Amino acid sequence: MPRPLGELEDAVMTRVWKWNRPVTVREVLEDLQQERSIAYTTVMTVLDNLHQKGWVRRESEGRAYRYEAVSTRAAYAAALMNDAWSQSDNPAAALVAFFGMMSEEQRASLRDAVRIVQGPETPAQSPGAAPEGVGR
Repeated sequence: MPRPLGELEDAVMTRVWKWNRPVTVREVLEDLQQERSIAYTTVMTVLDNLHQKGWVRRESEGRAYRYEAVSTRAAYAAALMNDAWSQSDNPAAALVAFFGMMSEEQRASLRDAVRIVQGPETPAQSPGAAPEGVGR
């Protein structure tokens, strides 16, 4: 299970995930500097730490590196949710509480996700359908 990213790690990874391509320290630095004062060496250290933790892979380009995400932000979020849920002593109650915190839009996304995971319905799976081989 991945540890949650720190604030600066998350700010860096947000850009790497959003751009969805190999990035340089300079590109990340210039984007971050629009929000905060930050040094090149700080961004370089954060990306090196993310590489050591397995969040990004890197390829040498001249005297610098290009960094690319190893997985998606969705996979990261899913791993965090799975870890939190698995630590509950009552997983069903944890899910009910979590669903209760969701907006209607989030619940609609959840319903869509469940439909995708379950796959297409067959007549036997439809609500109210008689079991296979049983007439009504």
